[in-house]
Amino acid sequence: MSSDHVRNTDAMQSSPRCGARTRGGAICRAPAMHGKARCRMHGGARRSGAPRGNQNARTHGMFASDGIAERRQVRDLLDDAWKLLGELK
Repeated sequence: MSSDHVRNTDAMQSSPRCGARTRGGAICRAPAMHGKARCRMHGGARRSGAPRGNQNARTHGMFASDGIAERRQVRDLLDDAWKLLGELK
């Protein structure tokens, strides 16, 4: 590459930046994807993120509504048992 060649980098340098925080706490300096606020590495890429109806993110087990209702029934049953024991003494 010859030394008299001038690069036109104005468009690259004036493009909007990502703005996400890196692990070190600094702001990401990568250019944002077209029409997005983040770069390709921070969620601006097409089809990035969780898919619709993501089964990995569903609530299950201890925090599901039926699990909460079951624990509430057990707690009410135990409260009634403790009240009955208190009346018998």
